[in-house]
Amino acid sequence: MHRYPEPLKKLVEQLMKLPGVGRKTADRLAFHIVRMSPPEAIRLSQAIHEVTSRLQLCSDCQNLTEVDPCPLCSDSSRDTRQLCVVEFPADVTAIEKSGAFKGRYFVLHGAVAPLQGVGPEDLRLDRLKGLVVRQQVQEVIISTNLTVEGNATAVYIATLLKPLNIHISRPACGLPVGADFEYMDPVTIEKSINGRCKL
Repeated sequence: MHRYPEPLKKLVEQLMKLPGVGRKTADRLAFHIVRMSPPEAIRLSQAIHEVTSRLQLCSDCQNLTEVDPCPLCSDSSRDTRQLCVVEFPADVTAIEKSGAFKGRYFVLHGAVAPLQGVGPEDLRLDRLKGLVVRQQVQEVIISTNLTVEGNATAVYIATLLKPLNIHISRPACGLPVGADFEYMDPVTIEKSINGRCKL
């Protein structure tokens, strides 16, 4: 069986540590990197170095940032009475692109997942509660993913914040725009019927 040269083997092993990257994908990416020109490869390695050395977590919202506090937390036009809790920094970007939310955020960097060894204590929930009290937040929108882990995390956060006597909500879920009922799964249809709004 053919063995890779040691530098290529090390690159494949590192790429396989990325989420969703198996052996075949790691091989394909490694060979693509090998075919890059030296300047391209250097730019890629510099970008990886910069993202790990220059980014930090915002001391308020825990989002990735170059400056602390982050631009969203520093923006005086944001509504400090509303706080949207998300699992990952990419979720903040997705919500911001919609333009639908003008409050502040808190990033958990995960969800409660006991089988993966992630408990509530790993999600900085003490910081979340402190932020809610400090900023006198009136509504927390728990926007964790609609997965078993995301739902469990939402329930845990709601229980944690309930004594603060604030409004706790979860985004509505149901049919996507332009969807046909005949192609929807039963759970999505059920949630859309249960979460119906008045016309």
